[in-house]
Amino acid sequence: MYIVSQPKPLSDCQNQALAKEDVTVYPQGYLRFLRRFGEGTYRGWLNVQLPDAEVLKPFAEYGLWEHDENSPISEQQIGECIVIGTTVDGDFLAVHPQTARLIWLPRHAEHVKAISLQAREQEDEGMYALVLDEIYRQVYGISQGESIYYEPWTGTRSHLFLRLPQGQDQLTLPELADLCQNEFPPDLSIENAYACFLFYRQLGGYVRLNYAYQQEVAVFYEQDAGQAFEVMEQWLLSKGCDAISENNR
Repeated sequence: MYIVSQPKPLSDCQNQALAKEDVTVYPQGYLRFLRRFGEGTYRGWLNVQLPDAEVLKPFAEYGLWEHDENSPISEQQIGECIVIGTTVDGDFLAVHPQTARLIWLPRHAEHVKAISLQAREQEDEGMYALVLDEIYRQVYGISQGESIYYEPWTGTRSHLFLRLPQGQDQLTLPELADLCQNEFPPDLSIENAYACFLFYRQLGGYVRLNYAYQQEVAVFYEQDAGQAFEVMEQWLLSKGCDAISENNR
């Protein structure tokens, strides 16, 4: 698994809180994964978070999901669930401690889903990546075929957004992506019909070329990687990109 930037260790208080958790309630490797890599985003899809027993309590009264005899939990039991992850689309991954069930609460669907995982002999932090891939397969009915990466929430990440204007004699984003890979060979690259991600350890981040929007280029980098970022920024500007905004994240 490629780690995008230096993980941010959990605080002593957070580690002490995790030590009190019942390991059997959570998916295999979840607590060990958090201790090693910290909170962050897995494969640009799921936010791996510390257990949160409070966030779903109000949802027991919202009536967001339909419940029948096939529902894994009742509407009242939603408030008893402990959230351990959220997707970028607003779905919840949670455990219900009384039933020891892993629960998927979708943002844009009507039914709560139970996730069934096969018991595995191995128990380490890498196991949780396999668990997340299996959850993705069960929820979406397909497997993720791209490389595995994890983006820790460092609190020291910055980003720059640029625009590549379209027009005659102008580079397209795929052409810019090819040039960038030739000039700056990435440590990891992921490309599909919608985007190209070029990961660089010297940035502690990556360059994202958004094919879906046709013009957007973004550079995500750690604040202590200023020199590497400036080289990348000047190169992108020299290829016709226009800077839009720069912010911390």
